[in-house]
Amino acid sequence: MLSHSDINNQGHRPRYHWCSLLSVPAIAFLAFQNAQATSAFPLPGPHRALSASATGGSRPTHQNYKSTSNNGAFCPSYSGLNDGTQFHSHGRPSARSAVLLQLTQKDQQEFQRSLLEAKLANDIKHTNDKEEKQRNEVVAKQIDQEKEELQDAVKEVKEAVVEISQSGKNLGKAVVSNTTEVVKEAVVEVSQSAKNLGGAFIKKLPPIVTRWCTLLATSEIRTDFLRRRKHYASDWTDAFKKKRQVIPAVLFLYFACLAPAVSFGTISSEITNGSMGVVEFLLGSGIAGMLYSVLCGQPMAFVAPTGLTLAFISGLFRFCKLRDLPFFPVYAWVGIWTSGFMSLLGLSGSSKLIRFCTRFTDEVFNGMLSVNFLYEAFSSLRRNFVNADPMNLSMPFVALSMALGTFFGTMKVVKFEATRFFNSNVRKIVKNFGPVSMILLFTLVNLSPWAQKFQVPTLSVPDTFQLAGGRQFLIGLKDIPVNIRLLCAFPAILLTCLFFMDQNISVRLVNNPDNKMKKGAAYNIDMLALGIITGVLSILGLPWMCGATVQSMNHVRAMAETKLNEETKQMEITEVTETRLTGFIIHTMLASTVLLLPLIKNIPIPVVSGVFLFLGRKLMTGNTFFQRITDAFAEKARLPDKRPIHLLGRKKTNIYTFVQVLCLMGLFGFKQIPAITIFFPAMIGVLMSIRAFALPKFFTEEEFSALGDQTPQ
Repeated sequence: MLSHSDINNQGHRPRYHWCSLLSVPAIAFLAFQNAQATSAFPLPGPHRALSASATGGSRPTHQNYKSTSNNGAFCPSYSGLNDGTQFHSHGRPSARSAVLLQLTQKDQQEFQRSLLEAKLANDIKHTNDKEEKQRNEVVAKQIDQEKEELQDAVKEVKEAVVEISQSGKNLGKAVVSNTTEVVKEAVVEVSQSAKNLGGAFIKKLPPIVTRWCTLLATSEIRTDFLRRRKHYASDWTDAFKKKRQVIPAVLFLYFACLAPAVSFGTISSEITNGSMGVVEFLLGSGIAGMLYSVLCGQPMAFVAPTGLTLAFISGLFRFCKLRDLPFFPVYAWVGIWTSGFMSLLGLSGSSKLIRFCTRFTDEVFNGMLSVNFLYEAFSSLRRNFVNADPMNLSMPFVALSMALGTFFGTMKVVKFEATRFFNSNVRKIVKNFGPVSMILLFTLVNLSPWAQKFQVPTLSVPDTFQLAGGRQFLIGLKDIPVNIRLLCAFPAILLTCLFFMDQNISVRLVNNPDNKMKKGAAYNIDMLALGIITGVLSILGLPWMCGATVQSMNHVRAMAETKLNEETKQMEITEVTETRLTGFIIHTMLASTVLLLPLIKNIPIPVVSGVFLFLGRKLMTGNTFFQRITDAFAEKARLPDKRPIHLLGRKKTNIYTFVQVLCLMGLFGFKQIPAITIFFPAMIGVLMSIRAFALPKFFTEEEFSALGDQTPQ
């Protein structure tokens, strides 16, 4: 079809007659209603008629259009053109008519296809909404039935209590009357009432407790349960259909999860004076990951130690030292309170509130995690230069080479699938096994006699499996007074807020529509599972875990099928194998690492830094925040048409991006102050407030939609 620019570039600008303008939309609409009406647009005929009649003729009237459809549907015909009727405007052909005549059969077919796709999408949405409504109705009926059963059980117990109370009164009267027979009858009556009450308690108390607990579960978590229950078996079996994908994903993600556990364990050992070290972090990561794989609603998400959790543990340890309190009992009670709060949040369906956390907040939080991984990697490499031995100044440069080699090598093998070399099977094998090969390659290089002389630092882990200080697994919960146990609820509220925001945002990023998940989300089940896990870890004195965005997103990409988009030249996800098995195996291996500590000590720290660089850089992929930063310095004409800068203009897009950059800098700076890090959830609330109250004063809802940041209703 001709564009307006093509028309305007012609020798003269046509004048549109009102009749011509009114007839155009009618012609287009009625023609597209029937696929058989393509014959009504003769391609060569009208052009010849139009060129032959460029100098004279009459304007088209309603009589020029007649029905030619065989099935009785009205559709316009250009028979008037073939009969000698021409479209004119003051002696010149109508440009809009010329545009219409350029419609080809392919254009019509594409339009019909788009209509069918839209109708199909609408039907699917209608079906999903209908199924969701039916599930909600079933849940509502179950809740009403359970309420009635609970009321009946409570009523029966009350009647038994009233009966024994009346029997007691009768016994008292009999004793006062001092009549032996009356006393005996009263005693028998009391005994029978007590027996009835005991039977009522034995029979009705478990159902009462059960019903009461189930009534705490709102319709939201019940809906989550019904949505995920039918997929639970396939969550385990689907992995066996993609063995070539699962094995390399498990191997690479094992190292991706091992690196943070060892790094944070080393830092924690210094902060807590050896109370929590590498062994505790490996065990905690493994146990939490296995339980989460079994209990959670979204198995593609991972839980792991994070910098925010470590900062909270550090602050709690310093507080206990200042108040002369035993650390582990206080730690256990804070965790138990947190477990209770999070379980209640999951049962009450509070995760629905996370919908108010829009893409604006997601992108800034995601960006902060990416920058944090890059920062930790570069900090580790910088320490090699700062603490270098004057007699061995080559070591920092060798370490830097290993880290950059691991990073660039891993990036290259992951992108190898998009190249034209070999066939698709070979490219997939290189992509899947490449990251693990890079880690093993540079580890073997460091073990070679040539590299040993540089003394590149390796992971610092114990030689044998032993908890810090030789303590027992179970924490003594009675080692602190009752009032301290109750006061532990206050720091638990802060920790609950931190876990609530971190966990929901991490799972929300996993459930992003761009990742093509098919089995549905279950935020409330995820929250309940994390609450149970937090309680278990607290009693065992192991470090707390929460949603790990970086590991989760890399898990999704490792289990994804991708294809090259010819327009953008980027790899896009087409399907993800959603499975619990990979997460369970990875964390089983992680927990078993405590038995392989002498081997783990051979992994160079620069290689771990290279993995951190890769994880941080990989998390930036797909984050439109970073994409808009690069677009700000790009030539507008060379950017794809779908970019926001074409819809909003450079100024508006850059203002939105600049606000996100300021928020990112504020988050990162806030996190670098250990004394106030426990209040980090408040900063997430500030981001949500900026998006909800400040930005709408400068951006319309249409502009937010163009940025992919629709306001939740």
